[in-house]
Amino acid sequence: MKTRTLGQGFDVSAIGLGCMGMSFAYGGAPEAESIATLHKALDLGVTFWDTAEVYGPFDNELLLGKALKGRRDQVQIATKFGFKISDQGVGGERITGVDSRPEHIREAVEGSLKRLGIETIDLLYQHRVDPNVPIEDTVGAMAELVQAGKVRFLGLSEASAATLRRAHAVHPISALQSEYSLWYREVEEEILPTCEALGIGFVPFSPLGRGFLTGKLKVEELGEKDMRRNLPRFQEEARAQNTKLVNALNGLAAERGCTAAQLALAWLLAQKPWIVPIPGARKIPHLADNAGAVSLELDSAALEAITAALPAAEVVGDRYDEKSQRMVDR
Repeated sequence: MKTRTLGQGFDVSAIGLGCMGMSFAYGGAPEAESIATLHKALDLGVTFWDTAEVYGPFDNELLLGKALKGRRDQVQIATKFGFKISDQGVGGERITGVDSRPEHIREAVEGSLKRLGIETIDLLYQHRVDPNVPIEDTVGAMAELVQAGKVRFLGLSEASAATLRRAHAVHPISALQSEYSLWYREVEEEILPTCEALGIGFVPFSPLGRGFLTGKLKVEELGEKDMRRNLPRFQEEARAQNTKLVNALNGLAAERGCTAAQLALAWLLAQKPWIVPIPGARKIPHLADNAGAVSLELDSAALEAITAALPAAEVVGDRYDEKSQRMVDR
């Protein structure tokens, strides 16, 4: 597995692993199967694992804590804080808003360290920007955790370019995590140039369009608790048009003797050397397929053909519902 560097010397595997779906949003997976997948990731060199306290809530960090036992030194762990989590309800029902007050950050980090069974978080993200707390105060509190040895590097998620600049002025930000893929490319306008100018790495989540770009996802077979059932981009009318685009990607992949997932990930890797996608995978075959993208070399002609096959303007449907959309790009 090749490596890449995020921000100020944070070296990680060139492709990471988004662990959310093992415990949250997509219906989860049996614990034994998830741990086997996580251990296989280590065998493949996929050592940059992404989680968050809210995934479950808390279940995903506990899962990774079990998988990490005896192998902590092989993994770079990224986790996130930033939501109010109620004791009432189940799953996403427990998320009642955002909270980046400094005292809450300290409390959240202590909880994450305990659940993960580690002494230091490699990369700590603010999960969503809190409009009620100046970003300077949030990053100041995060910086104190770096000084205390509880965190190594800092990141933001779904923040605007303006917020990113303000944050970086307080303490170096090593990574910004936001959605980016062949079917969502708005970050190319302002976010990626800002990252490049400031020397900040970029970590795309949902680099396979929440599984849609693999060409294998059958929406009608998704479980009742799978959040994708309610996303505008996955509704029947939008899906019909978006499937045409994915079929074109499948055709290009067949010509190269690879999968659509590998082609989509290789396209992302080719955009900038400081981009590290974190595709989710609950099963070992999907994990291995994603890891294979690192070896796929694309010349300029291939990149142009892939981009032309999936014009961003032709993708139908918003990526979030209205409520979730209000929480991004602050």
